[in-house]
Amino acid sequence: MQLSDNTIFITGGTSGIGRGLAEALHKLGNQVIIGGRRKTLLDEITRANPGMRSIELDIADAASIDRAAATLVADYPALNVLINNAGIMPFDDVSTAIDEATALSTIDTNLIGPIRMTSALVGHLKRQPRAAIVNNTSVVAYVPLATTAVYSATKAALHSYTMSLRFMLRNTNVEVREIAPPWVNTDLIYKSGDPRAMALEPFVAETLQGLAGEREEVLVEMAQAARNNPGPGEHKMINELNLYFVDNPIPVGA
Repeated sequence: MQLSDNTIFITGGTSGIGRGLAEALHKLGNQVIIGGRRKTLLDEITRANPGMRSIELDIADAASIDRAAATLVADYPALNVLINNAGIMPFDDVSTAIDEATALSTIDTNLIGPIRMTSALVGHLKRQPRAAIVNNTSVVAYVPLATTAVYSATKAALHSYTMSLRFMLRNTNVEVREIAPPWVNTDLIYKSGDPRAMALEPFVAETLQGLAGEREEVLVEMAQAARNNPGPGEHKMINELNLYFVDNPIPVGA
């Protein structure tokens, strides 16, 4: 994937990995447009990065996606890269009754939103000389974290969807890439500086290096073991990981 001279739309571009990728790609000479719900934060980030643009977007709302897509096509006709990054990660306990509103919100944000966003823009992307769709999944797509069961399930589903999308676009000029981050120190859960989490800056640098190559799945070194795990014996790692976090919980909240 070419990393310069693109027009790139990034959902969930106001924090964490989305903001990190947006600012790094902006510095590489791309026209970057970030999407997010909070206009105040969108304005703050674009002021800090002159030339970056923004669009208000609620990725869980179909009408908001349609409006954003229409604006993107009209105002940025050279748009050739979509990065589906927006996501939420609430904790749950599926051994008891879970909150249905939270579960549906997680599914709408993490899975249905990227599918809708892709559907709204894929026709435009296919008309570009070169284009890319990058979906941000997670290592929990391969090794589910039991205390975020619905989140893990949405990431596994997005991984599956990405493989189908790649196949269906195989004879077009749209390449389909997948980023599967490990635990990165962002506010997706709680930005605690936990030494077990990968720092954002090296994650972004290693991810961009991967995107510049030819591999369809872009995984930093820290994520490789989880990606290699699925198979007949996959439960061993899954059980060991989840038992580890029972004894050494992920910090949640300040």
